[in-house]
Amino acid sequence: MLQKLKLDTFSFVLYKFFNSLFLGVSIGSVFTIYDSLDPSLFSAGGIFLAIATLIIANFYNKILNEYYFFRISLLVEVVVLLMVTGFLVFSYNIYTSLSIYIGYQLTFIFGSYLVRAETLVIRNEKVLTKVDSAKQFGYLLGMVISYFFYKTMENFPLFYDNKIKVYQIHFPLLVIELLVIFFLIRSFKKV
Repeated sequence: MLQKLKLDTFSFVLYKFFNSLFLGVSIGSVFTIYDSLDPSLFSAGGIFLAIATLIIANFYNKILNEYYFFRISLLVEVVVLLMVTGFLVFSYNIYTSLSIYIGYQLTFIFGSYLVRAETLVIRNEKVLTKVDSAKQFGYLLGMVISYFFYKTMENFPLFYDNKIKVYQIHFPLLVIELLVIFFLIRSFKKV
């Protein structure tokens, strides 16, 4: 029997805000991180992503509920945490670039599922409005933070190289991702 979970909407809205803040802050960094990867890899990754997403869709009848939504969301966030931590520990090399690409592909596999499940789990138009507003505000704020972070770094000779800037932005990303996981866990309470 699946364990019943109750959604704490306040924590969930904060989770979605920090999740989108992470996306906004991180979006520009992947282009620098992926610089060493062969372009054909992106096509191969896209093929894998499409096939894996089709497979996940065939399990919707079993996994479109709070129980799996929480666990799959947590899995995705732990993968992201491992990517950020791994990048900070191992910095730039072909293996970290490849690991981050694979990690993002693994998280994207569940993208369609998470959007569908989120709508079914929330079931309240007012809360969905708050969630979508928090997502957009978080993403916008993240892009603004990212822009000013990179522009500020240009004023320091030690941080003029793009790779150094991208490495440095992973420290705030680590903090943001820890907040994402914290609010995701607080979002689901046992009934």
